[in-house]
Amino acid sequence: MAIEFLVTHSGGFHADELLSSVILTRLYPLARLIRSRDAEWITPAADRVIYDVGRDYDAAQQIFDHHQKDAPLREDGLPYSSFGLIWQHFGRDYLRAMEVPNVDIDAIHASFERDFVLPVDLMDNGALSPSAAGPLLADLTLPMLLESLKPVFDDRTPDADDRAFDRALIVARAFVEASIARKAAKRRAESMVQAAIAAAGEGRILELPMGMPFRSAVVKAGADQLLFVIHPRESDWTLTGIRRDEDGFALRADLPEAWAGLTDEALEAASGVKGAKFCHNGRFIAVAESRDAILRMAELAVQAAETRPAG
Repeated sequence: MAIEFLVTHSGGFHADELLSSVILTRLYPLARLIRSRDAEWITPAADRVIYDVGRDYDAAQQIFDHHQKDAPLREDGLPYSSFGLIWQHFGRDYLRAMEVPNVDIDAIHASFERDFVLPVDLMDNGALSPSAAGPLLADLTLPMLLESLKPVFDDRTPDADDRAFDRALIVARAFVEASIARKAAKRRAESMVQAAIAAAGEGRILELPMGMPFRSAVVKAGADQLLFVIHPRESDWTLTGIRRDEDGFALRADLPEAWAGLTDEALEAASGVKGAKFCHNGRFIAVAESRDAILRMAELAVQAAETRPAG
């Protein structure tokens, strides 16, 4: 029997059933989303998927709750929320619906589980506090932002929660789809970067056909010799450094100190490169008007890095 209803609980909402709804409404666009705690709705049936309500987890009966005693856990003992359960059972179908290539589905499914789903699950179960993001960012975590879309306490209109849920679902969908799109794009970029690394050989400069994520492919390839990346933009070319670590800002090599903060004629004079246009004061990016100009700047940056005293 076709799925006609997507059933979650009524009242206040959290990130897990919102994000679960993103997945399920994509897969079952003609199904009616029901928010209820009535027994007639939260009792399993062939025409519905029930999630975050019902106090049972039984994939065969299409019920995915995590509030019951002996709630489901991952193999490593970390708890699921309804989002994690829905992602486990429907995530790959969702990625296919998003037109992710089959060859990338398993990798993106695992990556999204690790980076997006698991933090939501842990926070929903109280196993991770928003404060872990730091005092300035605690209220800006995705679960807190989504929950901030709930009605205010003294909004007593009968459909306030449902209207807020519908608005929040639009926001939640945008975040999920953007995250998946970026992960899929990163996979596409990797093959392009790998080809560029092969073309660079033992050179210090990596030339890419356009701006794209490159660091993970550089690290995966073990291309430790690379120091700088160049690529075209709409009307000019850029030169950027390569970060040493995923989470830090330190570069394998900075652009020359003498270029810092300069533009146009001043940068041309300092670098000796006609067409040099801009160097950031932080010395992590520079811009020139042509490929020849940016390549010359990159070569000079390599020379400066190689002659700079260690440490």
